[in-house]
Amino acid sequence: MAYTEATTDTLNTGPILANDEVVDVLNDLLENSRDGEYGFRACAEEVKDPAAKQLFASRAEQCRKAGAELIALVTTYGGTPASGGTTSGALHRGWVHVKGSLGANSELSILESCERGEDAAVARYRKAMKQNLPADVRGVIAMQAEGAQRNHDQIRDLRNAARARE
Repeated sequence: MAYTEATTDTLNTGPILANDEVVDVLNDLLENSRDGEYGFRACAEEVKDPAAKQLFASRAEQCRKAGAELIALVTTYGGTPASGGTTSGALHRGWVHVKGSLGANSELSILESCERGEDAAVARYRKAMKQNLPADVRGVIAMQAEGAQRNHDQIRDLRNAARARE
């Protein structure tokens, strides 16, 4: 689903959020971006296939860049950027590493873990897009939401292909 102004205008009512509320939304997404960055790196460390390693490393870099954009916006709106990811993201990464150390991390299980992470990311962006955000913030978040959806769809397609091979 593309996040266009026409789509999101119908979701927003009332006044634009105050700066501190905008910062809260941005920091939530910043934590989300860090979870994605760290999670994709964890997956890259656990896979053996060079193409999969490159894919996960590329996704980690995209998430890092998204985080940098969010940090700039948090600062612009007078806030202090969040310092890390979420607890659930850390637990998720820990689980990926535990399965890897036990030899239980097949390509399929890693892709399933990544897809769950991307489900959470897409949900957070959808929640943010329902807020009545300033236009500059909305534009950045809309582009990042589309990227999160593309990541999700690509991981889902790779997971489906891995299932078909097993």
